[in-house]
Amino acid sequence: MEKNSQPAIVIVDDEEMVITSIRAFLRLETDYHIHGFTNPEEAVKFMEHQPVDVIVTDYLMPRLNGIQVLARAKDLQPEATRILLTGHADKQSAIQAINEVALFQYLEKPWENAALLLVINAGIERARLIRALREKVSELDAAHSNLKDVQSRLWGVFL
Repeated sequence: MEKNSQPAIVIVDDEEMVITSIRAFLRLETDYHIHGFTNPEEAVKFMEHQPVDVIVTDYLMPRLNGIQVLARAKDLQPEATRILLTGHADKQSAIQAINEVALFQYLEKPWENAALLLVINAGIERARLIRALREKVSELDAAHSNLKDVQSRLWGVFL
């Protein structure tokens, strides 16, 4: 994802009203690209082809639960930040998600918009920093490889 491109946020919840509410709030406060899905499988298919900065998913959903969605997201886009919305203060699910999918944050429903925005913004920054770090490591690997090649040729000249 390019540094200056607009962040992409995926929201997954089987309740359309939750997606509508978060989307409306984020559109008022940000210029992010927001993609909402009531069907978890469709969200996973979307993430197979589109770069995403942050995934916000409900925990309790039919077919795939939030942890399963985040596990697939982690496989598809490991740099993307994973956030879980939990109802009924289901802390055990959050602990499971932290351990299984390297959860960045969990928020309880009903969430506070200001807290959600803060977590999403931190998640975007995290995803971008990880991508930048990955690029720098690749550059260092290439430079190291070039240096080894030069060293090999130098030894070849003198030995």
